[in-house]
Amino acid sequence: MDHSRAPVLEALAAYHREGQVPFTPPGHKQGRGADPRAREVLGDAVYRSDLLAMSGLDDRTSSNGVLEHAQELMADAVHADKTFFSTCGSSLSVKSAMLSVAGPHEKLLVGRDAHKSVVSGLILAGIRPIWVEPEWDAERHLAHPPSAGAYAARFDEHPDAKGALVTSPTPYGTCAHLSAIAEECHKRGKPLIVDEAWGAHLPFHPDLPTWAMDSGADVCVTSVHKMGAGLEQGSVFHLQGHLVDPDVLKAREDLLGTTSPSVLLYAGLDGWRRQMVEHGRELLGNALELAAQARSELAEMGFDVQGRDEFTGPGLARDLDPLPIVVDLAGLGTSGYRVADRLREHHRINMHLADHRRISAQLTFADDKDTVGQLLAAFRDLRANVGSLTGAPEVKVPPPAELRLEQVVLPRDAFFGPAEQVPADRAAGRVSAEMITPYPPGIPAVLPGERITGHVIDYLRTGVDAGMVIPDTADPTVKSVRVFIER
Repeated sequence: MDHSRAPVLEALAAYHREGQVPFTPPGHKQGRGADPRAREVLGDAVYRSDLLAMSGLDDRTSSNGVLEHAQELMADAVHADKTFFSTCGSSLSVKSAMLSVAGPHEKLLVGRDAHKSVVSGLILAGIRPIWVEPEWDAERHLAHPPSAGAYAARFDEHPDAKGALVTSPTPYGTCAHLSAIAEECHKRGKPLIVDEAWGAHLPFHPDLPTWAMDSGADVCVTSVHKMGAGLEQGSVFHLQGHLVDPDVLKAREDLLGTTSPSVLLYAGLDGWRRQMVEHGRELLGNALELAAQARSELAEMGFDVQGRDEFTGPGLARDLDPLPIVVDLAGLGTSGYRVADRLREHHRINMHLADHRRISAQLTFADDKDTVGQLLAAFRDLRANVGSLTGAPEVKVPPPAELRLEQVVLPRDAFFGPAEQVPADRAAGRVSAEMITPYPPGIPAVLPGERITGHVIDYLRTGVDAGMVIPDTADPTVKSVRVFIER
């Protein structure tokens, strides 16, 4: 295929060149009706290229196959059989993948370190999750992807499970042994879904972890807006093999997706694919060099930079993407929440992830010596002033056995069932009717249908007091909790 082509961008250029006149949505009509104050902030180009996919980018019947050609090029670039574009983020893409494998009351093996979008898929579809335990680093209070052996054991316990889902890489950059998990699935004739939202860049450089399609996954979801150059919400899901019907996958996406997809997002996906095919290895090579330099300089400053020695090995992750630079602050007596707030306030540096003891900077190929220099300068100042950030409130993180909750009601039944709001000190022993998700990274600590314990309430309440953000609860302070009324 000719990867110098970008069908969506070419069709956009033709639309402007031909002077097409829209009597269709969007109502701003290429920005002519937009508030000048909005145009001043957003730019005229945004409005000018915001148009319909049908009777706009393409004709009424999509006879030019603009989107189809762009998707075919993307599939070819990353060694997939088929690719579908999504303009609703990987949150929609992963739901579409799940619904193409399992239906109401059917079982799906899911790593318990899954993102909240996966849990939303369980709720919408009424799928019965069979949880697979992650590899838990008790010393660092961090979960890594489950092992292939853990998936095999759960398949042996639940041979009627329709397939499996694993998250890799995690937001911390740690990766599962995908080829081994795929092997366990395939020898049972079951498909593997990989939530690879943080791995859009992986196919384009040999020094990065092997990506899902090359590891034998059947469906892979990736967020091009995260580690690629797509616009926010730009996502793709890829398919290979015969275990998932492409027509079923497309139908599930059509069920959940918007009927008004953003051509701007399509264009971002299309342009990024061309960029990666033509220049990805060079661009990502530069990013890897910058990340290695930043890691080295941060370590010289006295920061505990986490890498392969800390995150990979027996009982930990299989591999590591080095572009997320994770710094453990536990030895400095402060929290990631306090450090993140200081870096933004004093240096206008926005960090990717902050938890009770870590901070993470997510480098991409868009970074350069200037941006990394700003990051390092901010950390030098942080090192000199870290004493002012000590004394952070303690977050009571329980050991794995106490952090893990029992699933006693189907997530959908608990979420949509009768519920009441109770004070947090009366929530222990009750079944949650909501997700309670520290964000980022967006992995729920409590799921609908799980029985709440006092240990988890203590973790969440002390976390909020220390700066943890929980955006998806009825009460973000977790002073009260929405619980299921058991009959």
